[in-house]
Amino acid sequence: MKIVVSPAKSLDYERSFDTPDVSIPTFLKEADQLAKKLAKFSPKKLADLMHLSPALADLNVERYSNWVAPTKLSENVKPSATVFTGEVYKGLEVETFTNENWKVAQEKLRILSGLYGILKPLDLMYPYRLEMGTKWQVTPKVKNLYEFWGDKVAKALLSEMKEGEVLVNLASNEYFKVIAKHLKNITVITPVFKEFKNGDYKVVMMYAKHARGAMARDIITQNYSSHEDLKGYNVDGYTFNEQLSSEKEWVFVR
Repeated sequence: MKIVVSPAKSLDYERSFDTPDVSIPTFLKEADQLAKKLAKFSPKKLADLMHLSPALADLNVERYSNWVAPTKLSENVKPSATVFTGEVYKGLEVETFTNENWKVAQEKLRILSGLYGILKPLDLMYPYRLEMGTKWQVTPKVKNLYEFWGDKVAKALLSEMKEGEVLVNLASNEYFKVIAKHLKNITVITPVFKEFKNGDYKVVMMYAKHARGAMARDIITQNYSSHEDLKGYNVDGYTFNEQLSSEKEWVFVR
């Protein structure tokens, strides 16, 4: 079983804890290419492109101006899953991982990324801001990041999957879109988390994001052996609802 999740906009390089190992991102060459293009942007141009406040634009101009390919640990280069924050990563709680949890996470979990394409949890990462859905014409012939990445990310993911292995999609639509149309002949299950409100079940995005991370955590810490194990998921009061589910979209309610 493989799991894909989205990255987070917010990063925290102040916190630090030991991991059993580190690894190098698969697409360093591509990340370097994108970062060097972004390093040429003025704060205003970056703010307009990414809809950032002036302070965030200045921060990211500085980051890209000082870009280094992440190949060794430093105060600005740390394992990806340890620096992302936000609801998914609050649910993932990597700060509590044991060495065995990290080993399973490194095997099962993949983080989709606008800059890096795809990251393993222990892949070293220099801080960045670049959402996959950014409306950026990367070159005269490449109108956005989906075109830039093409089928590369999907091929990298598929090359790691065994025959019959299932992909659990816990990513947002914005990020899953980069691989969706390139996934042929594999089973993809998308868990959906809903709350009972005003007489109906609805997705509340903040809760859904946290639940995506919490489910990824449960798959890792319990080391699920089959996607069918998902049906027994009961963290934070969620239970599988067969009536609301379809073959590829499994609904969990509370």
